[in-house]
Amino acid sequence: MRASAEVVVVGAGVVGAACAYFAARAGLQVAVVDRGPVAGGTTSAGEGNLLISDKAPGPDLDLMRHSLSLWRSLDLGDVELEPKGGLVVASTSAGFDGLRASVSAHRDAGVEAVLVSDSELSAYEPELAAGLAGGAFYPEDMQVQPMLAAAHLLRSSSAAFHPGVAVTAIERDGAGRVAAVRTTRGRITTPAVVNAAGTWSGEVSALAGAELPIRPRRGFILVTEPLPPVVRHKVYSADYMATVASDSGDLQVSAVVEGTRSGTVLIGSSRERVGFDRTFSLPVLRRLAAQAIALFPFLARVRAIRAYRGFRPYSPDHLPVIGADPRVPGLVHACGHEGAGIGLAPATGDLVAAVLTGAVPAVDLAPFAPARFAEVTS
Repeated sequence: MRASAEVVVVGAGVVGAACAYFAARAGLQVAVVDRGPVAGGTTSAGEGNLLISDKAPGPDLDLMRHSLSLWRSLDLGDVELEPKGGLVVASTSAGFDGLRASVSAHRDAGVEAVLVSDSELSAYEPELAAGLAGGAFYPEDMQVQPMLAAAHLLRSSSAAFHPGVAVTAIERDGAGRVAAVRTTRGRITTPAVVNAAGTWSGEVSALAGAELPIRPRRGFILVTEPLPPVVRHKVYSADYMATVASDSGDLQVSAVVEGTRSGTVLIGSSRERVGFDRTFSLPVLRRLAAQAIALFPFLARVRAIRAYRGFRPYSPDHLPVIGADPRVPGLVHACGHEGAGIGLAPATGDLVAAVLTGAVPAVDLAPFAPARFAEVTS
């Protein structure tokens, strides 16, 4: 174990790796600790979505636009970054009216978006079901292989990485500032800790005496056998945005279908708050399959070869927690991204580096400030 570091990042998922990358690039000596391997948690269960299409104008969209610009500029090697674009489809005229309003709002905010009539859908996706009301195409949507991205970010950071190491305490000095991190393999003295522990960020924050209301939200993904290129874009139902924004703890399912470079097709998505229950749910998988087939009928003839599940770090107001914790000087949060952590990782890392070095952040941090939860959880 390194005896000291200027910054200790807790978490080696894609967000933690991005924090390490940008902090090191800003000249800081960084150590990363994780109780598992690189990308062993939520990152390993992600589809790799880099979506602007599901972000409403406001803080979330501003953060995503900054992140997409960083994704395009990063030189990490082959992380399977694909600028494939996203196609949102509506099955009803009311749903299409909602897409029309979304496209208008996005255009006003400077996002490139194209309204697609029912007769034009087949030009984007020839295998789509007939009878859909229309859609919206977002050419800026991209996809990345999340585990590769996390590994390459961490490698490029040159940070000292300690896998298989659990944090047991965050020590504070007499003034209440962060002083050290205690782990199962030793102690690292440090003036700064970045909490990028994903769904466990609440527990890590509590070690420093600062509660955060981050909770797990379970999701499943089906994976098909490898196919020739057939699904051209990321395709999802218009009601997907409503499920993402839902505060309900009950099961939410909305069709999301996309191909990968290896030829498999990923089918999602589901959301439910059931704690860390890792049980596989056949009813949920059947619903995912049925909704995917309703969008792409050819999938009824395709074998699903596996399924996996993970836990998104849910924040009550659906915005990530990024910035310095006012209760514990030296504690900086980078968590609560729910299903958008992969897309928002570079922007989060860049903003965290700005906080750590006193630089001016590229995006207003006020909407993401940990202070908004300080009174709720204290």
